[in-house]
Amino acid sequence: MVSPAHTLRALHHGRAPGDPLVLPGPWDAASARVFEEAGYEALATPSAGIALSLGHEDGQVPPKEMFEAVGRITRAVGVPVTMDAETGYGLTAKELVDRLLEAGAVGCNLEDSCPGEGSHPGEGSPGVLRDPHEQADRLAEVRDAAGDRLVINARVDTFVRGVADPERAVERARLYVAAGADCVYPILAPPEAIPVLRAGIEGPLNVLAMPDGPSPRELGELGATRVTFGPGLLRRTMAALRDIADEVRRA
Repeated sequence: MVSPAHTLRALHHGRAPGDPLVLPGPWDAASARVFEEAGYEALATPSAGIALSLGHEDGQVPPKEMFEAVGRITRAVGVPVTMDAETGYGLTAKELVDRLLEAGAVGCNLEDSCPGEGSHPGEGSPGVLRDPHEQADRLAEVRDAAGDRLVINARVDTFVRGVADPERAVERARLYVAAGADCVYPILAPPEAIPVLRAGIEGPLNVLAMPDGPSPRELGELGATRVTFGPGLLRRTMAALRDIADEVRRA
């Protein structure tokens, strides 16, 4: 029997240009079912989206609540689910892997920076990039603990932290791939940087789709292997719900 992690990992490979793996980001069981029914082959939970759905700021969800929320999502669908595990919640590699698998996740994002005191993740937000060699060691520990049971998506936060040179992202990404990452994710990479990233990075490349930015197909043509949305789909849903609420109030 093929494992869900094997299925998710295989979806990252052999993709034609313009046909990236598109992973919508569910924030609860209901949204996960909608995405599955729409035909998506796998899902990627966004930490910010789940935080909003639980009434927290991004980065402020207690780990127990986050894993419980992801567990409700994985139980609601039959497709593979990968979890945004942020910086790993201070857990050891084995503890993190055990918690991910208990929640039913077959993949995870791991960030290579932490927000500065009193800040929140986002473009230009103050924060600290981890030493890339230390992060590579951390990823290697997670890979060793997980074996082939998790698809590891190593987030590269250079663009988030105001480092615009794509070569700096490439340097980190190469270390993370060598440490065992299945995919790398230079979050907030601008479209013009994607060909540089693609040329410099071996293996699957995750790109964040932005509102009013290139479509997933266009991102794939630029070099993206995998496209995710962060909390973007929840925010679009909230905007639509506000319109419905206004319409009902006026009726």
